[in-house]
Amino acid sequence: MAWNEPGNNGGKDQDPWGNRNQGGPNQGPPDLDEALGKLVDKFNGLFGGKQNNGGNGGGDFNGGNGGADYSAPAPSGKLIGVIVAVLAVVWAGMGFYTVDQQERAVVLRLGSYLETVQPGLQWNPPLVDEVTKVNVTAVRNHDHAALMLTEDENIVEVALSVQYVVSNPKDFLLEVRAPENSLAQATESALRHVVGGSTMDAVLTEGRATLAEEVQIRLQSYLDAYQNGLEVSKVNIENTSAPSQVQDAFDDVIKAREDEQRVMNEAQAYANGIVPEARGMAQRMIEEASAYREEVVAKSEGEATRFVKLLTEYQKAPEVTRERLYLVAMEDVLSNSSKVLVDVDGGNNMMVLPLDQIMQNKAVRNTMGSSSYTAPSSSDIDQLANQVIQEINSRTTRTSTRESR
Repeated sequence: MAWNEPGNNGGKDQDPWGNRNQGGPNQGPPDLDEALGKLVDKFNGLFGGKQNNGGNGGGDFNGGNGGADYSAPAPSGKLIGVIVAVLAVVWAGMGFYTVDQQERAVVLRLGSYLETVQPGLQWNPPLVDEVTKVNVTAVRNHDHAALMLTEDENIVEVALSVQYVVSNPKDFLLEVRAPENSLAQATESALRHVVGGSTMDAVLTEGRATLAEEVQIRLQSYLDAYQNGLEVSKVNIENTSAPSQVQDAFDDVIKAREDEQRVMNEAQAYANGIVPEARGMAQRMIEEASAYREEVVAKSEGEATRFVKLLTEYQKAPEVTRERLYLVAMEDVLSNSSKVLVDVDGGNNMMVLPLDQIMQNKAVRNTMGSSSYTAPSSSDIDQLANQVIQEINSRTTRTSTRESR
């Protein structure tokens, strides 16, 4: 039966509040100090502490069989202050925490976003604020690979890796339930969109760098639209290949293209070696032709000047000049001949002496007689010419004698 239930005779004596107004109809709430004092007294009784009898305004508790009466003492104000101070210090100490340089802390107060805390020693009231630290400098990695259809209706296998960091801790924790999952789906969508707009040759060969750039731009636009707080730092195309069923055929095609490129490079190298040489030869021929032209022009101008001077001399002394020109011309002509023409006074004809054959026969005889050969000197030639002239004169004399007889 409850202590305040009607009909309970001991109800007013069992009032837990220790009401001091036993006889009045208006029973108000007990004092706070009195209630705390009773609470402290009960704790002392549980842990073997001494209970104090008597007190100011303490209520009496009567047992069912008329047990001993006691009253709780009034609690000390200093003890209550110490307890409150200790609890306050413990509570305040639980609110200190440190945020590292590479981290940011997101603070929620009673479940609502409050602020994003920067690195350093921070404090937030415990049991009221919830603090979650997020690393914003660590580079995270996501790998993805899939079979995709290109623009020219060919199937290729593309494998890439996405490197990203957390740029906005608030969005990373609060805006999206699973940011990494949304990143994976966005990567799949961006990659399929870019590969679907490219040809197979571009994906497999020279277009891989462009493919990575386009995927990064499109993926970042998706993440910004999702507001998941991630920033893509780099997209690397790890591998692009044909399906395994047709890989051998693709390898042959790639090898043929490499051979084609190699032959083109060799032809270009050959052209780079031949063309400059041909240009050099052409330039040399042009320079030689220019030099020959200058030589001919200069020679012609010299001959013309010489002729003008000879004409002037000829006009002054025609006979002497004519004789001189004749001798010079004969000297130029006969200097290139190996034969000697002999015109003897009184003779009827002109004799031709083949000096080249005579000298050649003499050289042969000298060679057969001695191992060393010495070219004839000018005195030898003059002596030979005198002998020939004497022989001719003697023959002419004998011929004249016969005719006189």
